Amino acid sequence: MKQLLDEPALRALARGCAVLGTGGGGDTRIGLLQATQAAQEFGPAELVDLDELPSDAVIMPCGVIGAPTVAIEKIGNGNEGVVLRDHLEQITGRKVAALMPAEIGGSNGLLPACWASRIGLPVVDADGMGRAFPEVPQVTMQLAGIPPSPYVLTDERGNLIVFRAISGAWVERLARAAAAEFGGSAVAAEYTMTVEQARGATVRGTVSLAIRIGEAMAAAADPMAALIAATGGFALVSGKVADVERRTAKGFVRGSVMIEGLGADTGRLLRLELQNENLVALEQGTVRASAPDLISVLDSETADAIPTERVRYGQRVTVLAMACDPIWRTPPGLQIAGPRAFGYDFDYAPLEELASVNH
Repeated sequence: MKQLLDEPALRALARGCAVLGTGGGGDTRIGLLQATQAAQEFGPAELVDLDELPSDAVIMPCGVIGAPTVAIEKIGNGNEGVVLRDHLEQITGRKVAALMPAEIGGSNGLLPACWASRIGLPVVDADGMGRAFPEVPQVTMQLAGIPPSPYVLTDERGNLIVFRAISGAWVERLARAAAAEFGGSAVAAEYTMTVEQARGATVRGTVSLAIRIGEAMAAAADPMAALIAATGGFALVSGKVADVERRTAKGFVRGSVMIEGLGADTGRLLRLELQNENLVALEQGTVRASAPDLISVLDSETADAIPTERVRYGQRVTVLAMACDPIWRTPPGLQIAGPRAFGYDFDYAPLEELASVNH
């Protein structure tokens, strides 16, 4: 049976993407509004597995680059996906057969559904992270040796730049600078590949995973318990946000959040380090979880994920940590997305090991 990304599926997808976004990827409320409007106007996009497409078909991974704080107010015009697709086809001479989220986390997980509805193409049930990461080359396509270029960047005004950089790291430098000049955020198509390449270069099944997470939360009397069951996650602390230090600089949200334990966790203090996403959870100097594993801040009552740009003093929250896709635990994966890749002076330890040590 066809899986259509209709309004109920999009609502579930938004909740799941918010959880998998680990605080980043953009506020799903805005992405949900855009995707829902597109589905109403143009009909819902179809979700397809890679195996349903011809091996030589071209996939366009896409998403937003920039600071999520900016994206709350700097909203797209909805036609950016058409601009990216048209220009990519023009410079490559090949037809795009499907769109794919570059990352499943946050609004970036919803954006391809919005654009695919408008263009009349399907969305592939896969992404390049299984979560959200802040930098362009922190994707499984990079690990698989897929070139990031041509990297096509546009904004809501219609400005368009094509980068043909020598590496993913150079794309990150150039595109981040351009996004800052565009007003803090822009949208891009990157790591264009064939279906055959994508089968070995993506995290598969993540769009349907996000939908399942959202559906499980919506159907449950206790959404937090349903979420933990659906993700195999570990609750690190429940309490209130005691302090937030956050700034937007060079196309990133950076800062930290202090969470003071309440109830059974009274007396505990957890600090989260941010760079668009929640990257590290520390308790009295001890690492409780770190990238590439997922760390999400959730509303303690509804279990809805709170993006880093909307965390506020006094919120009652639960911090949930979840295991990343196994690809990120390999030496190449840790090299580009482990703690040291973000400048932290400690080696990665899997969440499950840290949980057993700390309890």
